[in-house]
Amino acid sequence: MTTTTLTATSATRGTARLAWLDALRGVAVVAVLAEHLLQAVLPALRPYWFNMGIYGVLVFFLVSGYIIPASLERRGELPDFWISRIFRLYPLYLAIIGLVLATSWWIPVREAVPADPSAVAAHATMLIDVVGVAAVVDTMWTLSYEMVFYLVAAALFTVRAHRRSNEMAVAFAVAAVLAGLFLSGAPLGGGALAWVSCVVLAVGLACVVLNRLAVPASRVLGVGALLLLVLGSRAPWLGLALLAVMFTGTALQRWESGTGALWPVGVTATLVALAPAWAVQAGWWWVQPGVWITTLALAAATFAAGMALRRRRVPRALAWLGLVSYSIYLVHVPLLNVVNTYAWDLRFASPLVQVPAAIALTAAVLLAAWLAYRWIELPAQRLGHLVRTRRR
Repeated sequence: MTTTTLTATSATRGTARLAWLDALRGVAVVAVLAEHLLQAVLPALRPYWFNMGIYGVLVFFLVSGYIIPASLERRGELPDFWISRIFRLYPLYLAIIGLVLATSWWIPVREAVPADPSAVAAHATMLIDVVGVAAVVDTMWTLSYEMVFYLVAAALFTVRAHRRSNEMAVAFAVAAVLAGLFLSGAPLGGGALAWVSCVVLAVGLACVVLNRLAVPASRVLGVGALLLLVLGSRAPWLGLALLAVMFTGTALQRWESGTGALWPVGVTATLVALAPAWAVQAGWWWVQPGVWITTLALAAATFAAGMALRRRRVPRALAWLGLVSYSIYLVHVPLLNVVNTYAWDLRFASPLVQVPAAIALTAAVLLAAWLAYRWIELPAQRLGHLVRTRRR
């Protein structure tokens, strides 16, 4: 009884201690939802002095960088870490892909998605963007960089370099600047790259999860992920900059725990801000210096505010949004596609129509996200916990 009580108390404290991260996820997913919702329904209110979608992605990545390596160290075992990640990410991801494909006869899949088996291989690995394949759902491109980060963090763990977060953040930021100067696009691409990466990832993760040659397999996967990031990403400088952002989150966690310095965070932020300035592949409006730097600064300020207020009570609504943020992130684009396909063009409607439509769409997204979390995410996480327990 005593052990159970202590465990429950520790879990409660741990949940409270990390509630601010849920709040940040809530802020981030609201920004991503607002970016796409305003674009589709209320374009007059969409800001162009910063990019809300990229702002949300950057906050997400700072949170991932802060928590994922710490989670890996806490678990202490690569199989447990990967079982947790697989059951956390894949069930809903596959369900959304299945839904999009099942309804493709009346809501066409994006034209950019290749109509051949290489798209299946790319989506199976979640490395979509770093093998040059368009995702069936727009927002899934960011999952590629999450997966690369997991692979690199796991590889660093096997060589006892996982605490070198400062060096990794600066190194990726420097690489982003250099890639922007010298790479105009992905040197590699095509269906073969998607298939090779699929086979290597499947075999490598099988070795890790089954704990057979787990260490060498993790190292091979980490090196392969880095090669894809540089040679296969649609915009190599951006991929490297996003990894720098994630390792910045890790560096901040080290600094907070007293095991790292703060100055590399400033160096990394400066380099990431400069990365697109001279990049040969930087023609999008949101990487123009003013917009890009403003977006980065807002994301950094948001994360800093979260850290500063981490011991304060988190509003329940914000914590709930963070809890279902992954579901919101994946379900909102398919729902908006339904409206774009079958409703009249709301961008040119009266505000008396646009505002109620935006409210109704937001409510529909939140309801769908709660259902997805309740019936897909939670059961999958419980199953993952059971698998980890049985494995031990």
